[in-house]
Amino acid sequence: MSISATELSAASTPANPRSRVVLASLIGTTIEFYDFYVYATAAVLVFPYLFFPVGNDSTALLASFAIFGAAMVARPLGAVVFGHLGDKHGRKTTLVAALLTMGIATFLIGVLPTYPAVGWFAPLMLVILRLAQGFALGGEWSGAALVATENAPAGKRAWYGTFPQLGAPIGFIIANGLFLIIAALLPSDDPTRPSDAFLEWGWRIPFLFSAVMVIVGLWVRLRLVESATFSKKASTGALVRVPLAAVFRNHWRELLLGTFFMLATYVLFYLMTTFSLSYGRAATDAPIGGLGYDYTTFVLMMIAGVVFFGIFTMLSGPWADRFGRRRTLLVVTGAIIVFGLVWVPMLGAGFIGVMLWLIVGFTLMGMTFGPMGALLPELFPTNVRYTGSGVSYNVASILGAAVAPFIAVWLWTLGEGSPFLVGVYLSVMAAITFIALLIGKETKDVDIDR
Repeated sequence: MSISATELSAASTPANPRSRVVLASLIGTTIEFYDFYVYATAAVLVFPYLFFPVGNDSTALLASFAIFGAAMVARPLGAVVFGHLGDKHGRKTTLVAALLTMGIATFLIGVLPTYPAVGWFAPLMLVILRLAQGFALGGEWSGAALVATENAPAGKRAWYGTFPQLGAPIGFIIANGLFLIIAALLPSDDPTRPSDAFLEWGWRIPFLFSAVMVIVGLWVRLRLVESATFSKKASTGALVRVPLAAVFRNHWRELLLGTFFMLATYVLFYLMTTFSLSYGRAATDAPIGGLGYDYTTFVLMMIAGVVFFGIFTMLSGPWADRFGRRRTLLVVTGAIIVFGLVWVPMLGAGFIGVMLWLIVGFTLMGMTFGPMGALLPELFPTNVRYTGSGVSYNVASILGAAVAPFIAVWLWTLGEGSPFLVGVYLSVMAAITFIALLIGKETKDVDIDR
């Protein structure tokens, strides 16, 4: 479906007011990240019990994380497909399709039969739907970032670019808040295991609730008109036939740099949200010991940390607009390197140390994640921007997020319960991002209409 004459005409005037741009870019990523966090929480809390044979708990957790990581493999494919559609036919239609795909896949996970009922068919269907989630998220983020940055006033692209990024902490709070409410209504006598009622049907509610959120998101996005930046390219015949080929031929350097720019962000993101939930809930006297908190207490601690994630995501935009994306991220990435090296003393300092670890980790997460909403789109020209930014963002998900929980559990086991090696892993990945930032150039003043 190509750009209509009506959309071209509408795009020549400021048809997307600021409130509509902010809401459309924010609500979609909130829903997408909500869906992702619902799965991430269930991967730790529920799926090891329901979708795999009864046996070794560590093996079941690793298998659950492997399916979690499978979505990351599908994300670059989603970036290619949705990027092609977005660079050829416009941002609006593509964003609607991505949101629908994600919502349907999440809803269907909520009605899946479990391993005791249908055997290996259960994890097989879980893998397929998880791949569909990843495929959809591969096209969601870059489209939302483009809606924000291509409609931003001059000098405020990084600030506008933080609105789709803000969907991550908001989605986390909604998803985990809903799980907390359900767990409170269906309490367990065993703090290390959810109640029978929770495992039988309670865990399905957050997945089914996504349908309501998708309906709201569709209503907002269907009211958008195409950005003037894209419409100008469409009206002058400047679009390319195969955006992916054009990106690899003419912008391979930007693809590589964008991928490594995101590496530390992804590793930190999934260590703080997925691995930390496993480590925080593991018993101190378990074969691979953890912090020994009950589920409700630790998730409330995480939500408190995620509040800082949201605050510093918003603050990072104005800082990146004032000081530049590269300078801001160099400072933040250097801080992430240091943070990874002090995990043991922080996590060994009791409740205050653990709380400080969560606050610092999520603060750094906001400061590194926020500027990416502007930085990655600014690396590429309009006619390949959806594809280029999406591929960079999602290839980084394989190198970072897809393997981060798996590697973290392995290093946690190797360290016999100590998080030291997991922290070192984060520092090494951040050092790679730091080097990429040193090689890259500042994009604050590039022409977004080029």
